[in-house]
Amino acid sequence: MTQRLSLTARLTLLFAMGSSTVLLVLGWLTGVAIDRHFEQLDFDALAGKMLLAQHAIERVKSERDFDTLQSQLSDALVGHHDLVVQVLGPTGEVLLASKGIAFPPEWLTSAPHGQTKALLEWSQGERSFRGMALAISTAIPRWQPLVVAVAVDMEHHNVFMRSLMRALWVFVACAALATGVLGWLAASRGLAPLRTMRERATAVTAHKLDQRLSVDAVPPELAELATSLNEMLARLEDAFHRLSDFSSDIAHELRTPVSNLMTETHVALSRPRDAASYRTTLESNAEEYERLARMISDMLFLAKAEYGQMSDWIVEHGESVHLAQEVRDLFEFYEALAEEKGVHLELRGACSAWGDRLMLRRAVSNLLSNALRYTPRAGTVLVCLSEGDGVSSLTVENPGQTIPEHQLLRLFERFYRADPSRQQATGEGTGLGLAITQAIVRAHQGQIFASSDAGKTCFSIQLPQTPDQPECTDLLV
Repeated sequence: MTQRLSLTARLTLLFAMGSSTVLLVLGWLTGVAIDRHFEQLDFDALAGKMLLAQHAIERVKSERDFDTLQSQLSDALVGHHDLVVQVLGPTGEVLLASKGIAFPPEWLTSAPHGQTKALLEWSQGERSFRGMALAISTAIPRWQPLVVAVAVDMEHHNVFMRSLMRALWVFVACAALATGVLGWLAASRGLAPLRTMRERATAVTAHKLDQRLSVDAVPPELAELATSLNEMLARLEDAFHRLSDFSSDIAHELRTPVSNLMTETHVALSRPRDAASYRTTLESNAEEYERLARMISDMLFLAKAEYGQMSDWIVEHGESVHLAQEVRDLFEFYEALAEEKGVHLELRGACSAWGDRLMLRRAVSNLLSNALRYTPRAGTVLVCLSEGDGVSSLTVENPGQTIPEHQLLRLFERFYRADPSRQQATGEGTGLGLAITQAIVRAHQGQIFASSDAGKTCFSIQLPQTPDQPECTDLLV
């Protein structure tokens, strides 16, 4: 597997490549500009010499003047050490020519009249030339125009351009190297907050989940990342604490039935007994096993709710549930228990909600069981149903001892019992009923509330009536 480049290395390469590209383009533009400048200088110099030759030729009015023209042209075209010249007479004879230089014949045959606007270039051996040709008429009638061609050797230009380009490339290479070093320093300093964040994140362990990243100490571009990481750490800390508490609660709750089973089994095995004694021991153990089975089943149910498995299933397989009919069926189920305790069950109103019928029935059953458990004799458990704005409401109200505020806030916690001594003595419940109810309501995108005042305790559930109901906010107690 190829090793990936670090962010510092990537930024350094980007800096070096970007600066090198800019410098290369700048060097190319500089070379083009200088070359055009040299071309303009050559044009001005050659045009000046051509103008001197033109003045000398236009003053030729007789053959006597023509005889002295050669010396006049030689005098007019001096002053440029790289200048080469060729002048053709009216019959094509060579009047003046630089040694060792041959102008292209097509230049001479197609030389324009008047002033030329462009320079022509040609090479001869290893030498390069830039020049112009012009046909200039004399004052002698019926004479053919004289052809004057002047050019300049570009060797000194080429030498200068080669040395300039070498200097530019060396400068570009050094500048790219320097930019890479500066880019590495800048990237290293710029990414220092990330290294600090990594060090702080490394310090986070299962025993140090309270570590947080400093938002004010990082640049604004990383502040949102630091905030998101802090929120994630807060969620992890909360989830870890809840998991730790849940594990402790499970161990505590399982210890009692397992201890009971071990004690009764050891007692039964301590000496020989008759069949009836063993049967009694087995019946007692069976009750503990049933309690363990219920507890394990409830914990599995809560685990599914914790990972959202129930919500997905409800969205796909939900139906409209008539809550009034479900409450009446539960009243029939709890009728014998209510009569035994001397408690009256009453239903008011009707409504429907969207969801899983068995889950909703279990949630309402948990609330009714809880209400029957704490309602004094001759009391009334009142269930009220109502609907409005696409939401169905169900409330279970029962008289009894007022629940203190500090206990009210913890009613929906797993294994929490407002009166643990009474429940341990009676063997009722596992402390998971209200937690399961809360999980069911949340899975149905609903809300559940609890209140207790003036000797009355009330649990209220709000559920959507349609499957496309927007998700409700988190649990409010």
